[in-house]
Amino acid sequence: MTEFILRGFSDVPRLQFLFFLLVLLIYFITFGGNITTLLLVCLNSHLHTSMYFFLANLSMLDMSCSTTTLHKIFTMFLFKDRSMSYVSCLAQFYIFCSLTGDQFWILAAMSYDRYVAICRPLYYHMIMSWRCCVLLAFVCWVLGFLEILPLAVMLSRFTCYKSNEIDHFFCDVTALSEITCNDKTAVELYIYTVGLSHLSASFSFTFIPYVYIISCILRISSGAGRLKAFYTCSSHIVVVLMFHMAILLQYVILVLTNSKISNKIFALLNTAFIPMLNPLIYSLKNNDVKLALQRMFRKKN
Repeated sequence: MTEFILRGFSDVPRLQFLFFLLVLLIYFITFGGNITTLLLVCLNSHLHTSMYFFLANLSMLDMSCSTTTLHKIFTMFLFKDRSMSYVSCLAQFYIFCSLTGDQFWILAAMSYDRYVAICRPLYYHMIMSWRCCVLLAFVCWVLGFLEILPLAVMLSRFTCYKSNEIDHFFCDVTALSEITCNDKTAVELYIYTVGLSHLSASFSFTFIPYVYIISCILRISSGAGRLKAFYTCSSHIVVVLMFHMAILLQYVILVLTNSKISNKIFALLNTAFIPMLNPLIYSLKNNDVKLALQRMFRKKN
């Protein structure tokens, strides 16, 4: 096999133009929102803290993840080019899955940052030093790319395919597994064992700090103090719940219904819609980001 053909949303031909416009609009908002967040964190000294450092990492992951998966939708509609080389397909799968794994770990690192800020405020700057933040981010990025490497190697050893048509808008592992005639046992075992372990570990590292955070907030005597402490981590809670629920729903619905169109729609939700919402949630609910935006516009004027 030297080339694959991506079917995209060809099973709903009347809606392809609407899908294209919707995805294009979402991509522009995603890229614009995340690049603005990234520039604000880099250029504004008031945002040079650990929380915004991890937010900048999340913005880079959101932009990269959306660009990796959605670019083929644009070429399919604009140039009628549905083909993708075998090497490009495997590379897209590896990069997308690695970036998604990185998002889990960065969100977990942000949970730890919120735990230190609320439960250990006096030691916050000492614990969340620049060196610690860089090391945490480096570990998160490396973990995501290392976890998927064995799976990518196993997929690269598939030599027999029943068809060269992939019923998806990008090279998803489930779509690739459907068209191969090689033994998929090792791949499925790796997905279920390592995937489940990854989800369990990242879920634990993300939500266990919130057990201590909630306990600490409840011990605050004043209502205003409790509200302020909760507000500092509310944006992160919304993003975490939204990200985990979308991933969970995609695979639960895929297992229960085996509907390909539902799988594509939820994949589009994870790769386009949620990365678009992340910067909006943080900017709309965060006074520091809004103040940084105001300063940036004042300088331009």
